[in-house]
This record gives sequence, C-alpha cells and structure tokens, in this order.
Amino acid sequence: MRALVIDDSRAIRRLIGNIMKELGWEVTEAGHGLEALQQLEQHGCPDLILVDWNMPEMNGLEFIKAARALPEYKYVPMMMVTTETEMERMAQAFIAGVNEYLMKPFDKTQLVEKLQLLGIETGVA
Repeated sequence: MRALVIDDSRAIRRLIGNIMKELGWEVTEAGHGLEALQQLEQHGCPDLILVDWNMPEMNGLEFIKAARALPEYKYVPMMMVTTETEMERMAQAFIAGVNEYLMKPFDKTQLVEKLQLLGIETGVA
C-alpha cells in the first residue's frame, strides 16, 4: 500500500509518514500541491493521499480539485489533514472531493480511526 503525504511542514510529513510506515505503508512526500502532482505523474496512483490545506505554490484544496479532475485519481481516497477547523472549510473540502477530514493536532489513534472510516485496514484493533 502506498500513501502520498502532502504538507509544507517537514515535521508534519515525517509525523504522518512515520505513523503510516508503522502501519505497513510505503510513503512518498510532497511539500505542496504542484510537487504532489509531479509525484503522481512520476510514481503513479497511490492507495491514499493525505493533504494539508495551507501550503505555498498550490494549496490543498486546489490540489484536490486538480487531482479529482483527472480520471486516474477520481476515486483515490483523500484525507485533508489541517488546522482549518471551521465548518465552512470542511464543507469546501468535502465538496472538492476529500473523503475524510482530520484536524491538527492529532495523534496516531485519531489517524487510524479516520483510516478505518475510509474502510482502510490498519491492523490496529
């Protein structure tokens, strides 16, 4: 299983990446939406995309819209992982095509719960 983690914070990418690796995932990282689109082009379709909202170059919402517009990424599970807590922002993200929404700060248990809501087997009881 392959995950693409998109966040402009190296620390957050490392945190999410380490959790995903503990769960048995291979992880690719990108620092913003444009870099993420390049990663998709180079490495193909991952099994999951975790994306931050606030990033330079191309933010998470713009990335989601761009990725969802491409047929090969239309059904890839996407989770917004962000500090954006307003209901209006959450609604925008879901309308754009995210499947789940995780607010920062979070811990491994919360991330695993969101993965399970997506129907992704985590091996964690």
